[in-house]
Amino acid sequence: MELDKKRFKRMFPNLAQEMETDHNRVAISSVRSDIPAGERVSTKAFDNYMPDAIDFIRRCDNQKQAEEIINFLEKRKEITRKHAQKLKKQLRSKGVRSFGPKKHDDYYSRQAMI
Repeated sequence: MELDKKRFKRMFPNLAQEMETDHNRVAISSVRSDIPAGERVSTKAFDNYMPDAIDFIRRCDNQKQAEEIINFLEKRKEITRKHAQKLKKQLRSKGVRSFGPKKHDDYYSRQAMI
């Protein structure tokens, strides 16, 4: 389907405006044909990042899973007993989503691309 410029502007005025200005442009600084190399570079935003208890809780689907995570981290002494109690209190009173939206499997790779 071929559109002339005037018809395109009538059909998609906002898109046409965005295309004509530099306001919403994204620069492409490189192109990679080697996918694994590109993935390594794009995920550098999380190099040396150590997830904390809340990062793990945000991966849980329900309260039971979150409690297991908290107990596990406390048992391994990755969090203190006081911190575990605080997390459990919030979990029981406000629910698992009170720690933030669920982090899906591709969370970090998607965030690295932003």
